[in-house]
Amino acid sequence: MIRIGRLRTAVPSLGRSEAILGLKAVVLISSVSALFLQDLRMVFVDAVQSESASHVLAVPAIFAFLVYWKKRMLRATVTQERSELFGQFRHLASVSGTLLLFTGLLIYWYGSRTFTPLEYHLFALPIFASGLILILFNSLTLRELLFPLLFLLFLTPPPSELLYGVGSLLSVFSSEVSTALANLFGLKCTLISEYANPTILLTRSDASTVAFTVDIACSGIYGLIGFLVFAAFLAYIVRDKPWKKIVTFLLGLPLIYALNLLRITFILMIGHQYGEQLALQVFHLLGGWTLIFVGTVLLLTITERVFKMRFFTRRQLCPTCSTAPATIQGGQCPSCGRLIRFPDVALKRQDIMKMSLLALAVVILLLVQTPVFALTQAPSQVTVQTPNGEQGNPQLLPQITGYILEFVYRDRNFEQRAKQDFSLVYVYIPTNRTAETISVAVELSQAQSSLHRWETCLITWPETKGYIPTVRQLDMKDVLILRNPDILARFFAFQYSKFNQTQLVLYWYETSTFSINGTMQQEHVKISLVTYPATPQNITEAEDRLLPFATTIAAYWEPIKLSSQVTHFFSDNAGRLILTSGLTLAATVTIPIYEKRRQGHQNSTVYSKLSAHNKSIIDAVREAQKTGPPTIQSIAKTFNEMTGIGIEYRELYAKLIQAQQIGIIKNRIFDRQGEPVQTWSVNIQEPLSVNERLRRLVSPHKFSQEGSQP
Repeated sequence: MIRIGRLRTAVPSLGRSEAILGLKAVVLISSVSALFLQDLRMVFVDAVQSESASHVLAVPAIFAFLVYWKKRMLRATVTQERSELFGQFRHLASVSGTLLLFTGLLIYWYGSRTFTPLEYHLFALPIFASGLILILFNSLTLRELLFPLLFLLFLTPPPSELLYGVGSLLSVFSSEVSTALANLFGLKCTLISEYANPTILLTRSDASTVAFTVDIACSGIYGLIGFLVFAAFLAYIVRDKPWKKIVTFLLGLPLIYALNLLRITFILMIGHQYGEQLALQVFHLLGGWTLIFVGTVLLLTITERVFKMRFFTRRQLCPTCSTAPATIQGGQCPSCGRLIRFPDVALKRQDIMKMSLLALAVVILLLVQTPVFALTQAPSQVTVQTPNGEQGNPQLLPQITGYILEFVYRDRNFEQRAKQDFSLVYVYIPTNRTAETISVAVELSQAQSSLHRWETCLITWPETKGYIPTVRQLDMKDVLILRNPDILARFFAFQYSKFNQTQLVLYWYETSTFSINGTMQQEHVKISLVTYPATPQNITEAEDRLLPFATTIAAYWEPIKLSSQVTHFFSDNAGRLILTSGLTLAATVTIPIYEKRRQGHQNSTVYSKLSAHNKSIIDAVREAQKTGPPTIQSIAKTFNEMTGIGIEYRELYAKLIQAQQIGIIKNRIFDRQGEPVQTWSVNIQEPLSVNERLRRLVSPHKFSQEGSQP
């Protein structure tokens, strides 16, 4: 034990402290993983198989680095408490954390009743994790982890409407600029339109032509999304002014897109010289991560050379830290304020109670958890062998009275383009010739992103420079086709632009296990019912005909995951509950602000009753704040300049601790190049005189420039 007057500071037992912190971390990670495991699995399967989500693969590594980068700051904050929250407000962090956790669950349940549940679930993940951090640790720890938690939002797939819309706009712009650049270099390129996509028609020296279609994948939107992840990371870790951080982030966007334009132009040159096959090979070689890597290196070079910014700098230790450890008081360097030793972590009874309640709550949540897509017991065999060869299993769909179910074909070309495992087409042929035939498409894929939405694939947004959308939307709405578990389907009615044929689609997603090539595999499934109304005015009648088919098919697949009544209640009332929880949380977090002001006024009375010596110490802290971070050394120096009397670091530290216990002095930890630095500040709000109030009222601008006293 190190004795400082009446103050006792225990030498930390690192092994025991690390074990306790590790236990809390395990509870935190296990709770998040248990609730969001299904969503995370879907995301990473998509990231491996889909270029549009490949940036997700970098998010866990960057998140882990950010947490590791903050390890000393986190170790310093886990034992800290805000002094103004002692007493009756000591449980405020736990209350706020519970409200955050509940809000995250409400968003999760609300999203389960929408057509895009995965996006809502992943948006709820950092909110849910923030609540757990507040409950298990404190608000200072959450402050240090705020950016890493927000970084997890990159796990959320970008909205398909935005992805296809912006991608369409960029593909048009990319094709026009690349065509102009290629012609500038002496190539013969013409811009045409094929299948609603801009296409560059390249004429080679032998008069043969090669067509390069600039679709969504070639527009640079995927590389732009991936580069955003690294640009945000670099902007955060840079050690410089905020405006330079913003410039770093904004500079990366046009940089990566300019590289994509150069890539398309370079591929056109290769195609002109060596043909289409080599050009396509180079296109895949220079795409995706290669483009992101080159863009990141260029961004680092530009910012370091032009703005003199440094992303990774060595930590500079002051002479006191390394040469005079005996002068360290309370685990901190008196000169620079760097925390060298951390307080011991104790496992309190309330910590055990919190972790036990969280574990119990997670188990209950798993029992009532709503799946991302309804888990089903579909017929396990996807295809069957017949005398005519391999065909789709007719038992995948139910027999419906008045209709004959027939398998039509397997669309292997679409499977290859969409990266699906199976794309099977069936028809329900009516026995009554006056009824209409209903087509059913069953698409299977291990990656949910390969099961594209009808509306995002057919609608090109916005309409630019003569590139007309393939179809014109007539109607789109979501309907509930099955209850418990809730299965939501989407009606999408449209009319083709080139000919006036109206088509109506009702489709939904499920998840099931199938027998494929002798092995059982879990697959995501999209089931689409298709019909062709005679006119756009007949859409409502067609919707009424498709809905019973959808309900029958969904029930035939026998959903095995049932939702509890509790889940239904929270899902049905999620909007109102989220609003109530949000308002309650907002009111809760304002308590420290009010309490700080109230305590500041009370401290002015306490300050007036202190001895002259103690008042001088408080005044020294106040003056040291004006010149820089008030460390033990700077406060002692200021005290000597004000009074002409020297004071030992040991005595000064003890006095500051005593002043902190009564609320006049506050300690704060801030990040200096990854090192936690201990500083002090005065928490006194003196009442203003009548003349001072009049002066501020007459000249508010002048007062704001002068700055207020602490």
